[in-house]
Amino acid sequence: MTAETIISICLGIGLAASVGFRIFVPLFALSLAAYFGAWELNDSWQWVGSLSALIVLGVATIAEIFTYYIPYLDNLLDSVAIPLAAIAGTAVMVSTVADLSPVITWALAIIAGGGTATAVASSSGATRLASTTATAGVANPIVSTVETGTSIVMSLLSVFLPYVAVFVVIIIMFVIYKIYRKFKPNKA
Repeated sequence: MTAETIISICLGIGLAASVGFRIFVPLFALSLAAYFGAWELNDSWQWVGSLSALIVLGVATIAEIFTYYIPYLDNLLDSVAIPLAAIAGTAVMVSTVADLSPVITWALAIIAGGGTATAVASSSGATRLASTTATAGVANPIVSTVETGTSIVMSLLSVFLPYVAVFVVIIIMFVIYKIYRKFKPNKA
């Protein structure tokens, strides 16, 4: 496995985690990176780096971010974001992985990309639901700001420092695991 392949896998995993917080932020970041030549996409995904894709993903990113600031609509958006995160996480991974056979690429994309995005999106949705329940939605803008900020930081780390992004993903997954264990009912 070449260094480029390892970096591409790290980029894909980092962006997949970012997809779990916001679907369009990492897609827009990937589009920007491809458009400005900072990252080369697989041949069948070159369209993501086009000007039209950049504009569409930019508008979708802004719309998604602002929608999460509308009480109760944010929870509705979470219900569709979880399955979409699985798809987007898989797609991001497929578009970035370099020099692997299609079978390995797709298996890695489904497991690492889709799985990571789904785990993060599920915990993010649960956090917002808990916030809505505990504060009648008053604290949801704070949750939304943290999630958007995390998605932006993870996207930037993924594009510019992919190894660091994977390390941060490991920390995020560990925190999710700890929170899950804390709320999981004990079997007596």
